[in-house]
Amino acid sequence: MTSPATNQLFATLDEPAQVLVIGASGGIGLALTAQLLAHPRVGHVTAAARHAADSAELAELKTRYPTRLALVCADITDSTSLQSLAAGLPVPTLHLVINATGLLHGAALSPEKSLSAVTADNLQRVFAVNAFGPILLAQAMLPLMRHNTSSVFASLSARVGSIGDNKLGGWYAYRAAKAAQNQLLKTAAIECRRTHPQLSIQLLHPGTVDSALSRPFQRGVTEGKLFDPARAAAQLLAVIATATPGNSGRFVAWDGTEVPW
Repeated sequence: MTSPATNQLFATLDEPAQVLVIGASGGIGLALTAQLLAHPRVGHVTAAARHAADSAELAELKTRYPTRLALVCADITDSTSLQSLAAGLPVPTLHLVINATGLLHGAALSPEKSLSAVTADNLQRVFAVNAFGPILLAQAMLPLMRHNTSSVFASLSARVGSIGDNKLGGWYAYRAAKAAQNQLLKTAAIECRRTHPQLSIQLLHPGTVDSALSRPFQRGVTEGKLFDPARAAAQLLAVIATATPGNSGRFVAWDGTEVPW
């Protein structure tokens, strides 16, 4: 069942919504995919991830929605992979694209506590996913969103990518990559006012979500502000439901409040 706010998500469309979620095998992406498939106005969802074929959770959703869900392996850091994803979509147009990918830590990678920990290799790895990937995704998908009905391109950013809100320092690569994503997609939003008058580009801060990305860093999170993926997804879809061409390019949090650049 969808919330009253989420019920407004595709209210202006005269046709079933065609949706792409990339990063669909992760905590937030998987929850978004499940909730979109349960939405009565969604006609089809393409769930993309680097290892989509290996996700048991996506396979279970495919069993439940065999005709309305397509699983596709795609790498957001590879422009050729993204162009192939766009060319192979089973639908001719898109009404909603959500980028739910993100990289904060991994093998030999953790957020820097000091300037001395910054390395060129880690900067490149983090920027590839969090900054370069979203704009390459937009480049590949926006041609499918140039039509006369409403559409939204939403990408997960993070409050730590706010320059104005940076009071603690540290986390050099992740902060800078999210700030770069914000600038790149804000710039695209300005261009799209001319080329895609029905499109809204949204940069979303999901809050702290109980997922693999945040799990090592949850100590000290304010009580009630650690969201399970299902709640986070519902909150994000409610914010996306308020997107309009007039507020395209905004940086907004899970509760609808705008985040300073």
